[in-house]
Amino acid sequence: MTRGSLIELEAVMAVASRGGFRAAARELGMSSSALSQSIAALETRLGVRLFNRTTRSVSLSAAGEQFIAEVGPALSAIRNAMEGVDGHRSEPVGTLRLNTSLGAARMILAPLVLEYLRRYPRMQVEVTTEGALVDVIGQGFDAGVRIAEMIPPDMIAIPISRQTRSVIVGSPSYFEQRPRPLTPNDLMRHACIRARMASGSLYRWEFERRGESLALDVPGSLTLDESDLMLRAAREGAGLAYISEWSVAEDIAAGRLIQVLDDWTPPYPGLNLYYPGRRHQPAKLRAFIELIRDTRAAT
Repeated sequence: MTRGSLIELEAVMAVASRGGFRAAARELGMSSSALSQSIAALETRLGVRLFNRTTRSVSLSAAGEQFIAEVGPALSAIRNAMEGVDGHRSEPVGTLRLNTSLGAARMILAPLVLEYLRRYPRMQVEVTTEGALVDVIGQGFDAGVRIAEMIPPDMIAIPISRQTRSVIVGSPSYFEQRPRPLTPNDLMRHACIRARMASGSLYRWEFERRGESLALDVPGSLTLDESDLMLRAAREGAGLAYISEWSVAEDIAAGRLIQVLDDWTPPYPGLNLYYPGRRHQPAKLRAFIELIRDTRAAT
């Protein structure tokens, strides 16, 4: 009779979901070579190849697809059972994996992630930043952090921050050469720092006031895909930036940047932690949720 250890089964599931050995190895906290050897040992005992391997890709074989279909539900039940027992721990242990955007990661790093590590010294936290929304569970994360409007409807959401908004800013040196815009349409005569989205499309600047809303494809010779670069460019007088209020608050207060069109950029729901509904919530995730609620209650 063939036998397979739990780590071998988890290895197969991780490679299948991640589409490669390197990403799966990171998820499981092991080396790529150890992961490959584990799967090879299981394949030898089974007498079939679970994966078709080339120098450029890894894909499930027909036998692998059948194996995943039959083993997956059993592994899910085992994880649920282990998470149920884990819930009885007095202190969480292990690794909490979060997926978020770079800007959101900056917002939660000090008040949540670092505080979490101080509270629970036996825990580790791994934060992965990506511009595009990913399948957090399929990619091996415990939870994600995004603005409310981006969260899939089938997820449970826990508010992290209160309302937030984006603002338009420019440096004093920039406004020495140009008048301040009074309406969004005035931006069509300004140099704007345009934003390239993770999808590849250009972001249209959005405005709303007293029921009137519009989105503009603003002009500009500089296009960037990262908010910190946009902020640096705005400080240097390269143009106007449409950027998170949180990230420019200190610059505005210090006079390094000037905010314009304030009444055209209303607030919207802020960051949320999100995760799938489960019968048993892991202790590590439950502790992070409790920290979020404690932090919100104190502000």
